[in-house]
Amino acid sequence: MSTLEKINELTHLRQNIEVGGGEAAIKKLQSEGKKTARERIFDLLDDNSFVEIGAFVKHRNTDFNLSNKETPADGVVTGYGTVEGRLIFVYSQDVSVLGGSVGEMHAKKIVKIYEQAMQMGAPIVGLLDSRGLRLQEGVDALQGYGEVFMKQTLASGVIPQVIAVLGDCAGGAAFSAGLADFVFMTDKNARLFVNSPNTMKEKEANFDRISSAKIHASISGIVQFVHDTEDECFGAIRNLIEYLPSNNLEDALFFDSSDDLNRISEELNTIIPNENKENFDVSVIIQTIADDNKMMQVSELFAKNLFTGFIRLNGMSIGVIANQSIEQDGFLDTNACKKGAKFIRFCDCFNIPILSLTDVGGFTSSVEEEKQGIVKETSKLLHAFAHATVPKVNLVLRRAFGSAYVVMNSKHIGADIVYAWPTAQIAVMNAEAAVNIMYQEELLTSDNPEVLREEKIEEFSNLQASPYTAASRGYIDDIIEPAATRKRVIAAFEMLFSKRELRPSKKQSTLM
Repeated sequence: MSTLEKINELTHLRQNIEVGGGEAAIKKLQSEGKKTARERIFDLLDDNSFVEIGAFVKHRNTDFNLSNKETPADGVVTGYGTVEGRLIFVYSQDVSVLGGSVGEMHAKKIVKIYEQAMQMGAPIVGLLDSRGLRLQEGVDALQGYGEVFMKQTLASGVIPQVIAVLGDCAGGAAFSAGLADFVFMTDKNARLFVNSPNTMKEKEANFDRISSAKIHASISGIVQFVHDTEDECFGAIRNLIEYLPSNNLEDALFFDSSDDLNRISEELNTIIPNENKENFDVSVIIQTIADDNKMMQVSELFAKNLFTGFIRLNGMSIGVIANQSIEQDGFLDTNACKKGAKFIRFCDCFNIPILSLTDVGGFTSSVEEEKQGIVKETSKLLHAFAHATVPKVNLVLRRAFGSAYVVMNSKHIGADIVYAWPTAQIAVMNAEAAVNIMYQEELLTSDNPEVLREEKIEEFSNLQASPYTAASRGYIDDIIEPAATRKRVIAAFEMLFSKRELRPSKKQSTLM
């Protein structure tokens, strides 16, 4: 065979591999509004940047007539490319090949990509669309699952791991989503579950109730981002990657910013309502101080009473966590604590400074919250803040009451810089409740209890709840004009850029 004939053979083989499960299978995907495995990669990465690895890998199992079935690329496309010029590793399951099922060689390809991503210190993105374990390969397929999970575990905190669920993600495959840092999911054609509804005793069990993007974004909290289309999903992944360093040895990303670092925002001077019972949208404050007023909210549909997301300040990536008073009055509950703790741990792992905005009146009080373990989950949030060694700046906007205030990145658990607006109220509890307890007898015997109550509330507010009282004790570093928040916070983070903090030597904390 001549060289030209060998080249033609190579071209023919590669073309057959790139067709995946065949033209009929591809047409079926298109009719469902889905893309092929390779199309997804091309849409995610920069144009013409994808380099495939392991295209000629295929299964080697012969049981159950598997030797008679072709498995191009063994049902998963793996390789690397770039997003805005930055190196990214990627794998995309091909549902047109044996349903994208995970077999021995399928798993080995993913493991290889993980190894290379860790060696290069680059993020990895997995595009999941699989019906689960390849039953014909039995224990070999289970071995493959285990190897993938092991690599994901080793990569955790070393490189960012992003998963997009674009079809079925069933059984053990769902654990890949659970082990990832961020999970994206399309609203249609995507399902994420361990057990099928037909294995459940509940009559009302169905896929909509256990596996939909809505369920996992708003109730289980596994999914951080939901999008209507795959194109929107890929655009959002690219946007997220621009906020993240490539690995845990890099500092937070810097971009050139044309936004004035000394920009004054007068609208912030009037955003806090005069009455404590009135609420405001904290995302407006976050967006106002951010470079070019841009932010990326994380887990928007889950635990809405706590905002988490990313912004840039003078070009630096910053993780933001804030109480959201327009949802459940901003009180902390079990889900909010789970959400906040995970986000803080991620930021700390990847050297992303943390800005917290405090407006918390306390904890949600209910039997259900106690049964769900609010004690444990609040402890994890507290631990996450206290354990983090990245630069931490806290801004007290309004209410900072009781132990909820302590938990929200207070000076007492390690915040490097704490600012307060003049509207801040820092106390054991709100003035009204404190007066009702402290002056219960006087109020009962007073000729004019309402006048007395107002006098005592004003006295308590001035002596105990005033931000100036906290500042006089060193718990607040400065009280700032709201309009000047952007430049003050930027100055704080620039000062903290070279922060180094030594902690006791240990493998890991036991509170997870």
